[in-house]
Amino acid sequence: MRTPVIAGNWKMHKTAAEALSFVDEVKRTTLPADVEAVLCAPYLALPALAEATQGTDIGIGAQNVHWEEQGAYTGEVSVPMLKAAGVQYVIIGHSERRAYFAETDETVNKKTRAALDGGLTPIVCVGETLAEREADKTKEVVQTQVKAACAGLSSAEMKRTIIAYEPVWAIGTGKASTAADAEEVCAFIRKTVADLYDQQVANEVRIQYGGSVKPENIRSFMAEPNIDGALVGGAALKADSFIQLVQAASAGE
Repeated sequence: MRTPVIAGNWKMHKTAAEALSFVDEVKRTTLPADVEAVLCAPYLALPALAEATQGTDIGIGAQNVHWEEQGAYTGEVSVPMLKAAGVQYVIIGHSERRAYFAETDETVNKKTRAALDGGLTPIVCVGETLAEREADKTKEVVQTQVKAACAGLSSAEMKRTIIAYEPVWAIGTGKASTAADAEEVCAFIRKTVADLYDQQVANEVRIQYGGSVKPENIRSFMAEPNIDGALVGGAALKADSFIQLVQAASAGE
């Protein structure tokens, strides 16, 4: 059985002090043991968060990483730097990185490769724009992105990779995909992985949904067989909301 992952993507929000206040509030609640709870914070908050969450079941993730270990890459952060800061996960290829910072399928693959080589768990984002969806190209776009991201990965590495299906038109817009539509695409992603590897690998890969997920609608997504959690933006910025999301993803709820 796949362990669901609820990952909060804070984007460009929270100072280190604000992040610690958030964690202090979350730590007052015992989170369900059958859900991986992850906080993906801005770089400057990561060391403090990693220290504050030691001994807890809260994982810490970065929102981006460079594929080289070191070099003349002004403003970039490497996998070894993240590891030294106590980071365990990293988001790769988020649509905002693709749209605003020229992220490509090629760089997504390089970053995924680097994350896996360095012992981080990559959360690889894929998803279509509204124009692509209206042109009935959702599956074509998503399949291309999945294939590119996974190029060169072994079966064991693929099993360690989390895929986040995030329809671009649903991110930060308040327009969530229906659970049925999200399930259709997540099932297609799993089939794509099976075609690239085999059914056993596909059965073990965790696939999240992301796009205007809230405590009010997460249960509908979690009820679908191919959705293994969520990558959450705005609803993960408040501790009580994040706690509710993690609790709702538990089989015991």
